Order: sequence, then C-alpha cells, then structure tokens
Amino acid sequence: MLDFTNASKLKKIEVNYQYDKFSWDHPGSSAQLIRDGKPKDAGMVEAPLNEIDQVIQNAFNQKVMPGAVVSVTRKGITVKEQAYGYAYRYLDDQFTEADQPILMKQDTIFDIASISKIFTTIAAMQLYEKGKFQLDDPVAKYIPEFAENGKENVTIRQLMTHTSGFEQGIELYKMRASREERLKAVLKHSLANPPGSKYTYSDLNMITLGVLVERMTGQRLDEYVKQYITDPLGMKDTMYNPDIYLQPRIAATEYQPWTGRGIVWGQVHDENAWALDGVAGHAGVFSTAHDLTILGQMFLNDGKYGKALILKPSTVKLMEQNMNQAFPGNDHGLGFDLNQGWYMDGLTDVNTIGHTGYTGTSLVISPKNKAIVILLTNRVHPTRNTESINQTRRLVARQAADAIPVAIPGNKNAWFAGYGDQKNAILQAKVNIQKPSVLSFLTWYRMEEGSDIGNVEISLDGTTWNELGFFTGASDQWQEQSYQIPEGTKFIRFRYTTDSTVNERGWYVLQPQIKTDQKNIAPEFTSTDWELRNR
Repeated sequence: MLDFTNASKLKKIEVNYQYDKFSWDHPGSSAQLIRDGKPKDAGMVEAPLNEIDQVIQNAFNQKVMPGAVVSVTRKGITVKEQAYGYAYRYLDDQFTEADQPILMKQDTIFDIASISKIFTTIAAMQLYEKGKFQLDDPVAKYIPEFAENGKENVTIRQLMTHTSGFEQGIELYKMRASREERLKAVLKHSLANPPGSKYTYSDLNMITLGVLVERMTGQRLDEYVKQYITDPLGMKDTMYNPDIYLQPRIAATEYQPWTGRGIVWGQVHDENAWALDGVAGHAGVFSTAHDLTILGQMFLNDGKYGKALILKPSTVKLMEQNMNQAFPGNDHGLGFDLNQGWYMDGLTDVNTIGHTGYTGTSLVISPKNKAIVILLTNRVHPTRNTESINQTRRLVARQAADAIPVAIPGNKNAWFAGYGDQKNAILQAKVNIQKPSVLSFLTWYRMEEGSDIGNVEISLDGTTWNELGFFTGASDQWQEQSYQIPEGTKFIRFRYTTDSTVNERGWYVLQPQIKTDQKNIAPEFTSTDWELRNR
C-alpha cells in the first residue's frame, strides 16, 4: 500500500483570464455601447465561434428547429451575429411546406417567451428604487385580493425567485373571460406549497408581478416597458403585440388548432399571454438578437447604456445575487436564473445570469467574462413535440466560452482535456522511478463541482491505479501542484471524467515533470483525448 500522507503542496500562480468591470467616470457620462468587431478586438479566438455553425446545422439535421439567430458579444463588441435556416417554413404540424417560406435574417423578430420575465422584473425594480415597495413586503399590501386562499404572507421577493408556493400554471386561455377577469383568477388562485418552502418555476408569479407594476403605475405593462425600458435603451424592435405589417420579419411559431389560430405568426405563442391580450408578466415580448444584446450590455454596464440609466448599480448587484441558497441547484436572482449549466455550459459561474424561453430562446450574461450569448430559435415551429433545444443551447454557450482564451503562463502550450459528456479522457506517460521522486505541474480548471473530476494517478504495473489527488470545481488561477512518487512507479496519468449533462471550461495541465535529487525529467505524455493548445 502506498502512503501519500502530506505528499502535496499548493502554490497559486497569478495568471488567469481576468476581467475589468466596466464603470463610468461620473453619473453624467455615457456607458459602453455595443459595436461590431472581429474576435481579436474582443480578446477572443475565431475558430470556436466558427464551430457554432456546425452546432446549428446538427440541430437542423435532428429537426430541433427550422431556424435560428446566434449573437456573441464580449467587451461591448459583437463578434458573431448570424442567421440560419427559416423564419417561416410550415403550414401545419404535419410539416407541410409553405409555398413561399421566409429565410431567417439577423434582424428577425422573435417571440422571446419567458425572457419577457426579465422586462417585468426590471419594471418592478425601477419602482423598488423609487421606494414604492420593499422586497419582503407582502404582495397583498398592494393587491388586497391577493390575500385570498392563504396567500397573505407571500412576498414580492418570493414572486421574483419562484418560491411563493404557486404551482407551475393554470390554463387561463380556456376561461371565457376578459383580461381583467383572468388576472383576478390568478390573484385568487390558491398555493400548492407554503410560501418559501419550495422552488417551483411558475408563470403565476410573474403574472402577479406584472399586475403589481400595473397597479402601482396606472399603466398597462406594455406601455410602462416601452416608456421606461425599451425606448430609453433604443430597443426599436422590442415590443408586445407587434403590428401586422411586421409579420414578414417575425419568426413563426406553433400550429395551434386548440386556440383556433392555426400557425401562430406575429401573435404571442403562449396561450395564457395571448388570452391576456398579449400583455402579461410572464410572456409576450418580441425582440431581436441586437436588441437583447443592448439589454445584456446594460446589465454589464451596471444598469446604464449610453446616456440611459435604467437601473442603479446597487440594484443590478442585488438582482444578480443568489436568493435561493435554501434550494441548491435552483440558484435564482431577482428575475434571473443563476449558475445554470444546463444551458450556460462553459459560461456557468455563480455570477452568470440568464433566462430561457419556451419558444426556443436563451440569453446568457457573464459578468466575469463581460460576455453576452444569445440563441433565438423558433423550435416550436410547427410543433412543440420535437427534440429538446437544451443541447443546442449548451453547445452554443460552450463554443462562445471556448473562444475566450485561458491565459497560459509563459504563452506556452498546455495539455487540455477537452469537452464532452461522459468523458474518460486519459493523458498517460510511461516512467521508470528508481527512487522516491516528485511529480509537479501547473494546472487550471473550471469543472462542474462534484460531477466532473480530474484525477492524478500512478501505477506500478499499468493495471492497478492509485490516486494521488483530484480536482473539481474551479481554481480561478493557475496553481502549482506537486505529489511524491514512490519507487517502482511505472505509469503516471491524468484522467478527466465528466457526467452526462454539463461541461464548464475543463482542465488544463502544464509542464508535468518528475523531480529527483539530481535532475528534472519531462515524461513523454500521449493521449487520443487530450490536446496541446496555447489557449
């Protein structure tokens, strides 16, 4: 049995991909605007961005969606904005081809579905800044009828973090009623769980929050959002209920005979939002990749874009904090998902914010990397009963993340374990250790905590392996690691294993060498899975 007690020591090397939080000199100055540029202008590598094209093509081949627009922005520079496939292609859910299909364009307008919840939250937080409410105020303080059916203690914060106790949703569109009557049905609806006891993503939370905004302002939600969010930001292609003349620019969605609408095209896809006259706190917003990039940049600018101050920096910071520490895995800020690798993948981080939409949309904002990644698709065209969009979301985020280089000490080539689900990537060297020695190397890693693991192992015979140490989670800096190697060691290997769901940035190993009393030896490592790369 090998004894490795006290065998390792750790030294941090201050080399890493760092970021500079954008700030402005004084309140009257302009905050960073987005512009087009080349990947190198944003400190990115072009090749991974180009591979997004194949990711989308593979999704087309699997019939995940008929069309998409991808946008990647870093440091205020949009390095990729590309359209693929069709905005309108089918007449019904049998995939009957239209006589005059419409190609997707960069400025195609999408029904962004639940990404609309971000707009509702911004509206509410603007009112919070004005002192209209406190986050832990009961909703019923401002909407008295909400107190019915045991909801008197539900707070505004719980609406924003999906911890109110509401079930996922109810079928408002089946009610023969007006918008006002349907909203009253939500406000009177009972809870499925005690407030604060469980995380359940629910449209009812954000519908209620939208009502709160309307009650406090005296404006319908779409009017408020236009006046105080989209117009000041110059988001000219963002709206509720787009005019009919815009239909050729809009991505078609689902064939819905149950709502009597046929192919839904230019109207909100979500049945309940449609039943609420197209204006609701949970859905209803239409937008473009460009406009959503402006929204994302506003958050990276701490609430400001150009001359427009939408939110205070302190409010943005508050919105980006994890409010759901009691529900691990369901990290959530105010209106935002946090740290959700199932669609953020390589950009996953405790501070990464974002949201998805049922129509096939996703928005990822990474403050650490100053990056915004947007995937807009019409994956429900002509039916929602298709392959999941989540793998495509992940892979687009992964390629965007991989385009952000990891700074390697000395600009040298390091071994990189690569990406992939259910990986077992092995980097191995044959050695001949004749006296106790030390294995040393530099390493950098960002892995899914507890699920993706990097092991350092040795063997005397190539069959039985003993673990020297392991890595998981994130290092955030290059580290120098060393382990004692006993006499008789014949093989050394680095083994990287992943689960089936999330990759982050992976594992790097630089300059592995054996140190003896007399000399340093650089073993010859080989692998079919690992690669040498300079980023």
